[in-house]
Amino acid sequence: MSCGCETDHDHDEMFPEFAKVGQLVPPFAMESYDPVEGGFCEVDMGALREQGKWVVLFFYPADFTFVCPTELADLAAKHADLVRLGAEVISVSTDTKFTHLAWKSDERLLADVKFKMASDATGEVSRFFDVWDYDTGLALRGTFVINPEGMLVSAEINYYNVGRNADELVRKMEANAYLKDHPEQACPAKWVPGGKTLTPGEGLVGKVYEALND
Repeated sequence: MSCGCETDHDHDEMFPEFAKVGQLVPPFAMESYDPVEGGFCEVDMGALREQGKWVVLFFYPADFTFVCPTELADLAAKHADLVRLGAEVISVSTDTKFTHLAWKSDERLLADVKFKMASDATGEVSRFFDVWDYDTGLALRGTFVINPEGMLVSAEINYYNVGRNADELVRKMEANAYLKDHPEQACPAKWVPGGKTLTPGEGLVGKVYEALND
């Protein structure tokens, strides 16, 4: 993706501003380790958009750490559910692709990881998604969902010491996938497939209780 010698000006040209929910994410690519193929590859966001894929970017601080392998193991357990929903899952840290390979080989918690492990060694992608910690050079725990049109529809950022729950990620993916096919509707809190949705409009004002309990 880069030679490792970018300036802030170069970053501004590639990513003119920070990612914002509801706006398009510019296409970019990252070097990656593919555990399924057992080799290195490139993750191309533009190509994934052309394929009509949802994309889940799962940023974490570093390989060979402590909370991180528990998160990736949890994500791996839900990977098939996310793939069923049409998503390409990509984990991202500022480690190199070689470190990803070594960590995947050594850490038994990662035995079931099948998603690509991308390298953001320069931190430019982490800066764009606003998870970059300038003091440590690491990425915070950020989860981002990009729809097939390239729009960022979900963003979550956690600090270092709290791990995430992949069950909630699947639930949000299910809701976003449903709303792509039913854009006139909205999903209330804790919505799961088969649950009641809301149709915003003047007739619903002050009547949400009735709509959910009729």
